[in-house]
Amino acid sequence: MNAKTIAVLTSGGDAPGMNAAVRAVARAGISYGMRVMGVRRGFNGLLNRDVFEMNLRSVSDIIHHGGTALFTARSPEFNTPDGVKKAADNCRDMGIEGIVVIGGDGSFRGARDLTKEGIPCVGVPGTIDNDIAASEYTIGFDTAMNTAVEMVDRLRDTTESHDRCSVVEVMGRKCGDLALQTGIAVGATTILVPEVPFDFQTDIINRMMFTQKTGKKHFIIVVAEGVGGVDKLAKDIEEKTGIETRATVLGHVQRGGSPTLRDRVAGSVMGFHAADLLYKGRGNRVVVMQNGKIVDLDITEALEMERVFDRSLYDIALKISI
Repeated sequence: MNAKTIAVLTSGGDAPGMNAAVRAVARAGISYGMRVMGVRRGFNGLLNRDVFEMNLRSVSDIIHHGGTALFTARSPEFNTPDGVKKAADNCRDMGIEGIVVIGGDGSFRGARDLTKEGIPCVGVPGTIDNDIAASEYTIGFDTAMNTAVEMVDRLRDTTESHDRCSVVEVMGRKCGDLALQTGIAVGATTILVPEVPFDFQTDIINRMMFTQKTGKKHFIIVVAEGVGGVDKLAKDIEEKTGIETRATVLGHVQRGGSPTLRDRVAGSVMGFHAADLLYKGRGNRVVVMQNGKIVDLDITEALEMERVFDRSLYDIALKISI
């Protein structure tokens, strides 16, 4: 049976482009003749019944804004069996027959649990880390990369002026994609990611010394959040080389800002696909990008996939950053 009333929520960390996905879900659902409900503050909104009916104008002028118009929040209560049951019961009381959940792995697990409780859910990958194993791209990644590149370019101006070394931490606790691609884009001397062990002398000091001998006088080291320790790393580099070294943590600035074209389009297409699945009565799915195409997979299957780091791209970075 087709879902007549669906809902959309954003969960976990915010990501630029989430609003494009929310907009697409609302307008696609309405165009199919369904009622579409907006849920504020993620799964907390289901527990607290913080829900409102959306119309075509509810999502006007949000596609170009970062963050999420529906807000987001962590929900410890929802992470319990009783919490999931309460959320499902509330959905039935409010007439919600299907939900689009926009977020990361944790959000998808919540969507799977709700589906098991009788509320069909479809996940849409929204996270700046690009760390969803089933999808080669996640909403927000491109904007976060462009923000990081802009910030590092600004740092380079002062680093170059003072013949310094800048050690820059970008986001990515378990996934080094943001660090890797940002590092390539800014011409970093060394890129440190969680997926690849590094040796301080070989991978940092020796590379700096080699490039210094060829005339280079300033250095950029890009470090993923999951590697961490940038303050100590900067201190150790300065002690070992005598080059003045500063550490900078870009932090949550990477989450904000107007989404890029890629994130607006990816969010729009993925959001439409999710609404289409619920209209056709299909739940327990996650919308992903594979080989450049938007497809959908079983949520459990998607969650069990192991993410593969692009080692060939990392090796390219090593060869050209000298």
